[in-house]
Amino acid sequence: MRTKTGFSFFSKITYPKKKPSPPIPKKGFDSSEIDLTIDNAAEIIEKWNTEYVSTTKFYSLFCESKREAKKFINGVKDLQKSMDSLIKEDPNSENLLRAQKLMQIAMKRLQSEFYQILSMNRAHLDPETVSTYGQSSASRLAGDSIVEVEEVSRNSMKELKSIAECMIAAGYAKECASTYKCFRKYIVDEGIHRLGVEKVSSSKVKKMPSEVVEMKMRSWIDAVNVSTKTLFNGEKTLCDEVFEGFSVSLRESCFRDISKEGALLLLGFPESVAVRDKKNPNPKKIFTLLDMYVTITENLPAIESIFSFQSVSAVRSQALNSLNRLSESILSHLVEFESEIRKDSSKTVVPGGGVHPMTTSSMDHLSRLAEYSGILVNIIVKGSSSSAKALLPKSYFNLSESDGWHHGSEVRVRFAWMVLVLLCKIDGKAEMYKDFSMQYLFLANNLQHVASRARSTSLKHLLGDEWIERHFEKVGQFARSYERLAWEPLASMCPKTEEMSPEEAKTQLEKFSECFESTCESQSMCVVPDQTLLEEMRSSIAEKLLPVYRDFYNAHSNAALLAGMGGGWNVRYTPEDVAKYLSSELFSGKGVLVEEKSCVFRTSFGLVTARNASRRKKRSLSCRRF
Repeated sequence: MRTKTGFSFFSKITYPKKKPSPPIPKKGFDSSEIDLTIDNAAEIIEKWNTEYVSTTKFYSLFCESKREAKKFINGVKDLQKSMDSLIKEDPNSENLLRAQKLMQIAMKRLQSEFYQILSMNRAHLDPETVSTYGQSSASRLAGDSIVEVEEVSRNSMKELKSIAECMIAAGYAKECASTYKCFRKYIVDEGIHRLGVEKVSSSKVKKMPSEVVEMKMRSWIDAVNVSTKTLFNGEKTLCDEVFEGFSVSLRESCFRDISKEGALLLLGFPESVAVRDKKNPNPKKIFTLLDMYVTITENLPAIESIFSFQSVSAVRSQALNSLNRLSESILSHLVEFESEIRKDSSKTVVPGGGVHPMTTSSMDHLSRLAEYSGILVNIIVKGSSSSAKALLPKSYFNLSESDGWHHGSEVRVRFAWMVLVLLCKIDGKAEMYKDFSMQYLFLANNLQHVASRARSTSLKHLLGDEWIERHFEKVGQFARSYERLAWEPLASMCPKTEEMSPEEAKTQLEKFSECFESTCESQSMCVVPDQTLLEEMRSSIAEKLLPVYRDFYNAHSNAALLAGMGGGWNVRYTPEDVAKYLSSELFSGKGVLVEEKSCVFRTSFGLVTARNASRRKKRSLSCRRF
């Protein structure tokens, strides 16, 4: 009968070519005691001889009776001792030949038992159970059920270990190890497959749809975490437990043949996707690549510990190679991100001078990238051929002298540079507004969004408080420029002089009313999405306009009413009306709120805008306002 693994044991018997005369027993050699030992061993070994067991069902010695199993193991050990004595004292005796035949039967039985224990207790010897072996059950949530599983696991490992001791002591290390490798490699390979990892070439990955590759990348991240913490770690633990006390080379051989192929398959996947994405970079894909990089980096100490043998050094090398390939791909995505901003040629004018979609998406991207700054330190420094200092204009982003220059500085400057690329593009987008005041409103809104996101995300730690405060100050400057161009001309229509005839006062109030309506109309579509900036700008405009209008209104409204009484004329806007609009309607983007009227102010304002427009033609699209 052959075992389930198909290994033969007959090669272990040696037959003498010629039977010599029995030697004279030496002093201390008790043949009767050896005869008795062999007879006792024969009784238990022949009882469980696999040749006489039903072929339809395997009756496990270790499952049927622990007492019988212990007796069987002890009988084999005693038989081995007797064989050792016979080889020394009487190597050509009939007893030695009988003992060898019994040992063959015993080894065949033990090999079958070894395989059966591995198979029947597969659930209890799974890598997750084994990898947590020895932990306190109180520290985990599974309670009594886990304690029970661990008890079965411990007992199974003890039985496997006792069988391994017998087989190795009898010279059957190779057969024992082969049985173990055959079964456990299947477990590991199946585990890798169930985790969704399969062998794919770079050419095959290149042909896959992006969403499929993304799904595989996410699945791979989970697979590495599970494989390192449970699958490979548990396999190493089980291997060390079963073959404890034997040569390191045996344990190394078993673990290598069981785990190496699966580990290389698992850790080789990033190279395929990294090559694909490096040649076709897409900034949106960078985060999955970063997650893969983080996954290997976090698991690298465990990988180096588990695969510490020289014979599995290829696994460690593969992990490092994958990190390098991922690093190269991530750098190409960073470059592509900058390139996409620079090359953005959309002519869309955001209504009301609001935040441009490019600003929103770019800051979302940069804010999320900043969360990986710790990882990007290694990637950027390793992949940069020159210092990031050379990227930025002098004084734009100064690190304090106390900070010094270190690898973290490279990352901080790189982020400052990417933000500057965005700001320069925003500056160029502002040129698409014909109205010069709208340009400044657009700049204020977009820079407010950039600075706010920088302050509320991980970018704050990279750009620093000084950078953020400086850019908020710039927001204020843009806002004041908008106010000066859009609203201060209206305030100039309220002269402070008290020497004004009723007719002049009436005419001036008419001009103010018409120009207030016109200004409200032209600014009715303006928006300020940020609530803080909205309140600040409303308050600032009101502070500039309301006091001068209120003084003028209080000084001349009665006289103007008398002058216009004959024609049914009335003052159209009180200071309260103006205040209400400025505090509740301005920058709401609701469209025209007052009746359209012609206005002298519009003409004069148009001249101001035209002059500014002519100046703009002479300017380049450089980032002059940042």
